[in-house]
Amino acid sequence: MTSAAYADPHAMAKACADAMWQDDRASKGLGMRIERVGPGEAVLSMTVRKEMTNGHGICHGGFIFTLADSTFAFACNSYDQRTVAQHCAVTFIESAHEGDVLTAHAVERIRSGRSGIYDVTVRDGSNKVIAEFRGHSRTITGRLLGSGDT
Repeated sequence: MTSAAYADPHAMAKACADAMWQDDRASKGLGMRIERVGPGEAVLSMTVRKEMTNGHGICHGGFIFTLADSTFAFACNSYDQRTVAQHCAVTFIESAHEGDVLTAHAVERIRSGRSGIYDVTVRDGSNKVIAEFRGHSRTITGRLLGSGDT
């Protein structure tokens, strides 16, 4: 089914997320869960496992970045236009700990032509901000829900 078949942009965003999730072995392997998707928006969560902690006994860095980056990807691919990261920056504010449920919320700030800017906030279960992420996207050829070029 192509994006033209979706009159509701929320239904199209969900279908795009389902198409991406189908082959996303990395996010699934890390235990990520899709909580919500919409046009230009996504919320994913992940529970910090023991093997995600470092020698200090905390989760800081790569796993948090990966959660933010995956959430960014689901948000910027919600329009049935294949989109990749062009640039990302992250600020780590707090550490997470084993057992913490981290939730990342991506929000589109601007989307113009083939480029977009998205902000992602990662919080723990007590709503404490763990990291702030900004991603710049670039649309490439192809679609998630069909084979036509953009």
